[in-house]
Amino acid sequence: QVQLVESGGGLVQAGGSLTLSCAASGRTFSSYRMAWFRQAPGKEREFVASITWSGGSTYYADSVKGRFVISRDPAKNLVALQMNSLKPEDTAVYYCAGGRYISDDDNQRQYNYWGQGTQVTVSS
Repeated sequence: QVQLVESGGGLVQAGGSLTLSCAASGRTFSSYRMAWFRQAPGKEREFVASITWSGGSTYYADSVKGRFVISRDPAKNLVALQMNSLKPEDTAVYYCAGGRYISDDDNQRQYNYWGQGTQVTVSS
């Protein structure tokens, strides 16, 4: 069974940092693209960042560019999201996702696998 399990969420003050992790298991992800999405209360889920499992090429939403860094460790089957200079508007449930045939990184319908989410709350 494919599993994506997020961890690392929590409460942080504005300007602080958090690192989220996504542990992937159940198959070989070498040809997959992995991503982070987030959903704030009362809003639709939105794309945050993505990375190829094998080559490491990355793509970011404009709202997090320059503040967030996505990375992967194929040896450990981990995908991480380093979040810096956090703002209250970054408060959301953050989801890890994986998909093999991704032509549009920010299209969540193209991702086959999802984690359960981890809460990030940024206080002002």
